[in-house]
Amino acid sequence: MLDGGTSRYGPPVLRPTSLLACASLLLACGGPTSPITQPTAQPTAQPTASSDAQAPANKVLLETFADVSILRYDIPGFDELSAKQKEMLYYLYEAAQCGRDIIYDQKYKYNLLIRRTLDAIVRSYSGDKQQADYKNLLLYAKQVWFARGIHHDYSSQKFTPTFSKEDLARLIKASDAGQLPLEAPPGADKPRTVDGLIAFITPIIFDPTVAPMRVNRAKGIDVVQASSANFYEGVTQKEVEAFYAAKPKVKHPPSYGLNSKLVKENGKLVERVWKVGGMYSPAIEKIVYWLEKASAVAENAKQKAALDKLIVYYNSGDLKDFDAYNIAWVEDTDSRIDVVNGFIETYGDPLGYRATFESVVSIRDMKRTKRIATIGAAAQWFEDNAPIAAAHKKKKVVGISAKVITIVAEGGDAAPTTPVGINLPNSSWIRKEHGSKSVFLGNIVDAYKEVLKDSGVLEEFGFSPEEIERSKLHGKRGYALKVDMHEVIGHASGQLEPGVGTLKETLKNYAAALEEARADLVALYYVMDPKLMELGVMESLEVGRASYDGYIRNGLLVQLARIKPGDNIAQSHMRNRQMVSRWAYEKGKADNVIERVERDGNIYFVIRDYDKLRALWGQLLAEVQRIKSTGDFEAGKALIEDYGVEVDRVVHDNVLARYRKLGVKPYSGFIQPRLVAVMKGDTIVDVKVQYPTDYTAQMLEYADEYTLLPTYN
Repeated sequence: MLDGGTSRYGPPVLRPTSLLACASLLLACGGPTSPITQPTAQPTAQPTASSDAQAPANKVLLETFADVSILRYDIPGFDELSAKQKEMLYYLYEAAQCGRDIIYDQKYKYNLLIRRTLDAIVRSYSGDKQQADYKNLLLYAKQVWFARGIHHDYSSQKFTPTFSKEDLARLIKASDAGQLPLEAPPGADKPRTVDGLIAFITPIIFDPTVAPMRVNRAKGIDVVQASSANFYEGVTQKEVEAFYAAKPKVKHPPSYGLNSKLVKENGKLVERVWKVGGMYSPAIEKIVYWLEKASAVAENAKQKAALDKLIVYYNSGDLKDFDAYNIAWVEDTDSRIDVVNGFIETYGDPLGYRATFESVVSIRDMKRTKRIATIGAAAQWFEDNAPIAAAHKKKKVVGISAKVITIVAEGGDAAPTTPVGINLPNSSWIRKEHGSKSVFLGNIVDAYKEVLKDSGVLEEFGFSPEEIERSKLHGKRGYALKVDMHEVIGHASGQLEPGVGTLKETLKNYAAALEEARADLVALYYVMDPKLMELGVMESLEVGRASYDGYIRNGLLVQLARIKPGDNIAQSHMRNRQMVSRWAYEKGKADNVIERVERDGNIYFVIRDYDKLRALWGQLLAEVQRIKSTGDFEAGKALIEDYGVEVDRVVHDNVLARYRKLGVKPYSGFIQPRLVAVMKGDTIVDVKVQYPTDYTAQMLEYADEYTLLPTYN
């Protein structure tokens, strides 16, 4: 409740509704229910205004544009919660959204300038919004909102607009100048004029040589200087590596660089720390404010202790405080409500040091948690029986907590694109000594499955009626088990040899792809193990075979729909999947383990021997674990570069042609539910859920409510 207490950040901004308004509010909470229909745009073609048409209203699929589908998810179980639990979720929801400006700025230093210009045009353009120039700009704005910046979320390449420079200038001049971001940039003594704004942003948007890649991990280059992510300024890759190599080697190393931007000032490298009083302070102050409110209504003492330590960390910026928070968070295994909030994942940094802001607010799915918890409880058996060297196995697996969660809200780098499974914390020593939490995002996966079930992808890329039928019968369970094993056992398994540095120190720009490969290989090896039937989480090995079919189908075929013609694979998860799949295909050729088949002009990869494939993946798991445990950079680099990066052009062209025929978008993301506080005076007495259906309206609403940072930071 809002108890009238004081805060140094001022009163919260609520979206209240009176008790009398509840009836009409509840009527607005239901989502549309017409049958799912699939869009018919070409996913990899250059987007045009016509590809921006809204799809017919339905329960899950709300809208399509460019290569994207916008979906929605439900929050089952929310109404069963107590008023106090709902109040806590409301505060955590607000804390999640308050990091919105941070993620834009992290992805590129001028993203906020571009977004605010686009927001102003979409809000206030006085011309004909039915004309192609405005429609094409709106399409570009949606792409920027979706990716939280001007670079594609997966390829990292800068978007190419379908409007012209002249169109942009005309649209800006026909918009409300009072809404444009005309504040003075760093070093200027006066605000920009409208013409000055146009002159500055035009090359950012149109010049292909300006910030071409957000993250560039290509071999043989300085990946720091070649990447546009706003984590470094004025420094080289060698300088960054030397800076952190000089840090003290201690038993419990903090996650150096996790929460700062590294810049050069007066010839010296300096970390600009993201904290209260530091970089991003205005937004972090608001995050802290809402976390303090959540702490006051925490479910139990352990949950409160974790939140309080997170608040301490945000105030200090000290990474030792972050470790203390993670330990406390891992120890809270009883709470129904959980939250991830902070600078968490390092995929956006080409060197894997700096983390993007994200937040995931959830409640435990009590019924479905049984399956994943059963796997977690058997973690020591899986570790002991893994096909890796004894020296690389943990002698005692501790503290693995596993559950299925229902997402209530996501923010930052977790929205609109979202993971389907999470295992945290990322610190190896905390995992080893204190354990980890693994979760499966149940309602997110449900939404994905609902929208994809009639897409035709399975029928197009599945080779035989038997493979297709097996996937229909067992694919959902096989996928869930694979994700469970990846998060619960995979990321929590194995150990480094004494004296070996962290992955970002030893494996550098290949660390993320190799760690994801290791976790996938653990899952793949065990999803065909009778142990899962003994545990009661798998009905038969047909579930494992369906999982294998799906992995090879995706790794060698389906995921290529996300790649533009002529490009190679840049994103770490995609590199991982192709490496794991292609390595097995190449190594198993002599025994025909996986066969490449051409039929009626289409290419398929068909598993001919599941047992031999499992054995191959066991061998690869042992090698990837060895690479991680010993810090063998050259071997890790070779695996990713030889098998995970280059795209087979013949296969790629075939996949793109088949995807165009299906008209399915290769990327999906979610509009977020809205939590609305029901007030009685100054007290929250209930919280209701609304399910917005207009993506543009939500983006403008967020711009109104969560613009917390300056345009330049």
